[in-house]
Amino acid sequence: MVVCDAAKSSSEATGYFGYLQKLFNLFSASTQKWSTLKKHVDITLKSWADTRWFSRINSVEVVIFQAAKVRDALLEVRASTADPAIKIEAQALAEEVGSYRFSICTVVWYDILRKVQTVNKLLQSQCMHLDVAVDILKKAETSHVSYRDTGFADAQTSAKEVCEEMNVEAALKQKRFRTTKRQFSYEASDEPITDALKKVEFSFFNVVVDVAIESLRERTGMMSDVAKKFSVLTNFPDLPASELEKQAKDLCNTLSSGDQADLNYDELIVEMQSFPKQWPKQNMTTLDLLVFLEEKGLKEIYPNMWVALRIAVTTPVTVASAERSFSKLKLIKTYLRSTMTQERLNGLAIISINREISKQVSYDGTIDDFAARKSRRVRF
Repeated sequence: MVVCDAAKSSSEATGYFGYLQKLFNLFSASTQKWSTLKKHVDITLKSWADTRWFSRINSVEVVIFQAAKVRDALLEVRASTADPAIKIEAQALAEEVGSYRFSICTVVWYDILRKVQTVNKLLQSQCMHLDVAVDILKKAETSHVSYRDTGFADAQTSAKEVCEEMNVEAALKQKRFRTTKRQFSYEASDEPITDALKKVEFSFFNVVVDVAIESLRERTGMMSDVAKKFSVLTNFPDLPASELEKQAKDLCNTLSSGDQADLNYDELIVEMQSFPKQWPKQNMTTLDLLVFLEEKGLKEIYPNMWVALRIAVTTPVTVASAERSFSKLKLIKTYLRSTMTQERLNGLAIISINREISKQVSYDGTIDDFAARKSRRVRF
């Protein structure tokens, strides 16, 4: 979602991925063009999906590491084809891939996508917790802020190296400045940006990075609000009595709906006040404290803390697991399996979602066990 917001913020950002899609469509249109591409490059071009923006890093990797080879493949397609439309398209794409502007956009997008991909994979892990997720998002925000200060200069250096490899000039073409007629005399015209490099920095780099930083701050704030309510479970030894009662009351209200509540406020205060002051280690997380209560057999002595800690460590950070379940359901229940019963559908979905565990199951042993239970032969 962060990358999607960043891409929609600039026309040059969305136009860049349009060129990548044109490259893939040109070479994948026929086996001859695809074989020409494979003859030059080690990693083939990849298409991308609209629903998974971070997967576009696969498309960017080919261009940033093999830009010269992709350009040579385009020139060979232009020379070998007899179709004038394909000649013009291959020539236009070769000029675009060899341009300094395209190289800068490639380096910038690769840096942003690489940062986002790492954070995305960490947040989608099954063992991720709220407090850890907030720290990861804050570090990602700090990384993007520092990248905004020095990222464009580093992108120029990397883009110049790519242009030298392609043996093209690392310079931006100056476009003719267009003036618009003022309707009223009191209208003040904006100061135009005549430098093409400054225009790319202001209209593309700054816009994309600023929107990414703002999106990260928004999502970090939303997740921090949830994590802050559970922070009392690990910070209560250092809190004064008034602040402890306030945060505990807030946590109890959060984990309640109408007349039903998961925690008892008075009992929770007593449990926190009677909890041992000497902790096994410093800076314990909610998971560490939950494991401590389990190992020491204290969950019956501190039942409200036990319930609150279990809720804290099982609160999902993302909805990736639920989305994967729906994706698996779409793959399992196809048109040919439309008459499948609910029981069989649930069984196949569980096997498909937990495929790592299902691979360890012996199918022969399962079949023999099933046959033994369903056998109707009677031994005399």
